[in-house]
Amino acid sequence: MIPVTSFAGKTVAVFGLGGSGLASCHALRAGGAEVIAADDGAERMTEAAQAGFITADLRTVSWANFAALVLAPGVPLTHPVPHWSVLKARDAGVEVIGDIELFCRERRRHAPDAPFIAITGTNGKSTTTALLAHLMRVAGYDTQMGGNIGTAILSLEPPRMGRVHVIEMSSYQIDLTPSLDPSVGILINVSEDHIDRHGTIENYAAVKERLVAGVQARGTAVVGVDDGFSRATADRLDQAGKRVVRISVRNPLADGMYVEHETIVRSAGGARSEIARLGGIGSLRGQHNAQNAACAAAAALAIGVKEDVLQQGLRSFPGLAHRMEQVGRRGSVLFVNDSKGTNADATAHALSSFADIFWIAGGKPKAGGITSLSGFFPRIRKAYLIGEAATEFAGTLGDRVPHTMSGTLEVAVAQAAADAEASGLKDAVVLLSPACASFDQFRNFEIRGSRFRDLVQALPGVKPVV
Repeated sequence: MIPVTSFAGKTVAVFGLGGSGLASCHALRAGGAEVIAADDGAERMTEAAQAGFITADLRTVSWANFAALVLAPGVPLTHPVPHWSVLKARDAGVEVIGDIELFCRERRRHAPDAPFIAITGTNGKSTTTALLAHLMRVAGYDTQMGGNIGTAILSLEPPRMGRVHVIEMSSYQIDLTPSLDPSVGILINVSEDHIDRHGTIENYAAVKERLVAGVQARGTAVVGVDDGFSRATADRLDQAGKRVVRISVRNPLADGMYVEHETIVRSAGGARSEIARLGGIGSLRGQHNAQNAACAAAAALAIGVKEDVLQQGLRSFPGLAHRMEQVGRRGSVLFVNDSKGTNADATAHALSSFADIFWIAGGKPKAGGITSLSGFFPRIRKAYLIGEAATEFAGTLGDRVPHTMSGTLEVAVAQAAADAEASGLKDAVVLLSPACASFDQFRNFEIRGSRFRDLVQALPGVKPVV
């Protein structure tokens, strides 16, 4: 745990008592603050009370003595409308922050030069975070990984020299971290997502930019420049005097790092050097993973990792659960769990990685559906549609892609496995990449992906992928 000493002797309200919220309560109390815990759910209020925290309905108490409101990232800050607790805080002149802001303040107070790498992007941030943490461990660092990837940041060990914090950040978390100042910031890409929480794509992109704009004076901003929003961000950071490393997987760069023929290349001042090879690394298959690997490599190099260690780390990376995870093989059929493909852009990366796909898709639909994936339809031998989005997806696929209304994941896996095996194709792939949220049938994408893995591994003759 990281005790939060910056609010010692003060009273702090914490709203949203899920994993990060409850961790914030414990960290604030450990640092000497008085905590008033609140949530809209009675069960979480009970859990906090059982942990010894004062709980209250923040609508009925005085805000005069609150030094801050620590808000869980899932609670709306601005759109579609601010949560009532945010409005209460604003009326009382109380700052609204998140748990990563608490971490940043503790780091500045106790170990301002301790390495801190923050990662964001519409797609690929979890893989990049997991890969970068792996690279740092291979390089011998005491590595703490958390944030949006799973472990609440204040549940990690405190910052100190020789210990690196590798933290994935969603746009919601960035919004709640006004003094975000990593040693290295990574912006992988920006495409349309979470517009319901930010209002417009421009607002969303501006929030993402804040992560790399905040890097410390001697720090490094790593920015993927294969989309217009991120390219503009890199240019603005340059003009502001930040050290920027541009990343591309589409075009060679005169100054930056790019991927060419499965090789990460660094270019500077007309000199070109090969940094690492990605060929044959199954966990980093596809152009999207090449982008993730190049971003992670640039950050690791900025921290001081040597190139030979970098190559070793890339080759030994096991991959991220639920993101292009190879969960089994039966004969020539490969089963791939990409449950983290929760929007069309993420699923596009998966579809681009294989040629003969038996695609399981659907769930709780997002704006735009799958119309943007039409360029990949020739790769899909058949689609198996599940969940709320099944009818909409069937309309988009039309007569261009054979499809069936499977309804549930259980039915879809059985149908796709049988059809893939019967096809006789040399490299058939049964791919779960839903292009949807999971909430219509599963509590989260992890549970959906785990269910897929279990169903596949229960099929007769399925063997692990070595």
